[in-house]
Amino acid sequence: MFTVSDAVARIVAGIQPLSVERVALLEALGRVLATPVVSPLTLPAWDNSAMDGYALRASDVDGATAEKPVSLTVLETVAAGAFPSRVVEAGSCTRIMTGAPLPEGVDTVIRLEDTDGGIERVSIRSDRDAGRNVRHRGEDITTGTQVIDRGQPIGAAQIGVLASVGASSVDVYRQPRVAFFGSGDEIVDLDRFTEALDGKKIVTSNSYTLHSLIRLNGGIPVNLGVARDDPKDIRARIDRAAGCDLLITSAGISAGEFDYLRPVLAEAGVTLDVWKVRMRPGAPLGFGWLGKMPWIGLPGNPVSTMVTFELFVRPVLRRMLGHTRLFRRPLPVTLEEPVKIGAALTHFLRAIVSVKPDGTLSARLTGPQGSGILTSMSVANALLVIPQERPRIEAGEIVNAILLSDDAQLATHFSL
Repeated sequence: MFTVSDAVARIVAGIQPLSVERVALLEALGRVLATPVVSPLTLPAWDNSAMDGYALRASDVDGATAEKPVSLTVLETVAAGAFPSRVVEAGSCTRIMTGAPLPEGVDTVIRLEDTDGGIERVSIRSDRDAGRNVRHRGEDITTGTQVIDRGQPIGAAQIGVLASVGASSVDVYRQPRVAFFGSGDEIVDLDRFTEALDGKKIVTSNSYTLHSLIRLNGGIPVNLGVARDDPKDIRARIDRAAGCDLLITSAGISAGEFDYLRPVLAEAGVTLDVWKVRMRPGAPLGFGWLGKMPWIGLPGNPVSTMVTFELFVRPVLRRMLGHTRLFRRPLPVTLEEPVKIGAALTHFLRAIVSVKPDGTLSARLTGPQGSGILTSMSVANALLVIPQERPRIEAGEIVNAILLSDDAQLATHFSL
C-alpha cells in the first residue's frame, strides 16, 4: 500500500497541462492564461484627475483655510471625455471632473467639497490636497509591459486588465474532458428511482457527485453511465472514453468476487502505477495509464469517492488546466472534542471548521464517520487530517484541516 503523499506524488508526476486554445475574453474567466499578454498602450494615457474639483498650482493655495480662502479665476470646465484647451497659470484654475485630462501647468486637484463650487471664480478653503489627486500618465501600465503572465489564473480583476489593453481574446489551457462511470448491478439512475423506493436498488449518487465535482474543478464531464457487473459491459465503457483526457471509475476495485474492473483494465492495456493507499476512507484507490490517458479508480462508497477526488483527482485537473498551485494548504485547527481512530491509517474526518473570536480556527466532527454517510459531506466544510501515529487526540489539541470551501472562514455579520 502507498502512503497518501507517495500516491499523490506518483499520480501528479506524469500529468502535464493540456493543449492551448484561444477563447473570447469573457470565456476565459476561471481559466489559466497560456500565453503572456503585453500591453500595446500606456495607461493612463494622460495625467488625469482623481477627483471632481479644481486643477491648479499648489503654490497658489498654500495656507488656504475656511477662514482665509484663496480666490482663483476659473478658466474652463473639463468633463470626463473632453480635453482642456487652456494652460493654467498663476492665479487661475480649471474646473475638472474625475478622469478628465489635466491641463498644462497644474500639479494639484482640490476636491469640490473644499471649495464654494464657483463657475467663473472659486474660493479654495483648504490646502490639504496640495500635490494630490493627480493620476499620472503610465502609473498603471506602460507600452510593452507584460500585464498578465502565463500560468496566471484569470479572475475578475484579470479580465478587467485584459480588456483595458484590448485583449478581446486570449490563449488558455484547454479544459479536460473527463469520462467517468460507476459499476454494480445494484446501482440505477434516477429514472429507476421507484426500485430504490422498493429497497431493491441504490441510486447512483456518485455519478451526480462526480459530474458536479468535475465541473466545479474546471473539467468537462462525460458521463458513461453505470456498468453492470459484466466484464464486457465494463470494457465497452472504457473503450467509449477514447478521446477524453482522463478516465475515472467509481467502485469495482475492491477484492470482491464480482469486482471485475482490475482484470478488465489490464485487458484494455492499463498499466498500474498506484494500487491501494494507506488511508481511510478511500483505501481501495487505483491509478494508471491507458495509453496517454490517465485512469483513476475511486472507491464506491460515496464519502470515499468525494475524499479521494479531493486528494487525488482535483490536483490532476488543476495541473491539466495549467495551474501551478495544485493543492489546498492545510491549516491548523483546534479540536473541540477528542478524536480516536482505529486502524493504523491516515484518517480524513469530516468536520465543521469555524472561526473563533480570536481569529483562530476550531473544528468539530460532523457526527458518525462511516464511508457511506454522504450527508456528512453535505454539512462538512473541511477534512481533518489525523495521522496514523496519533490514534487519539484530545480536545484542545491542534490538527491540520483541509478546507473544502470558503464557508469555513465566512461570517454571518460584517466586521473589520
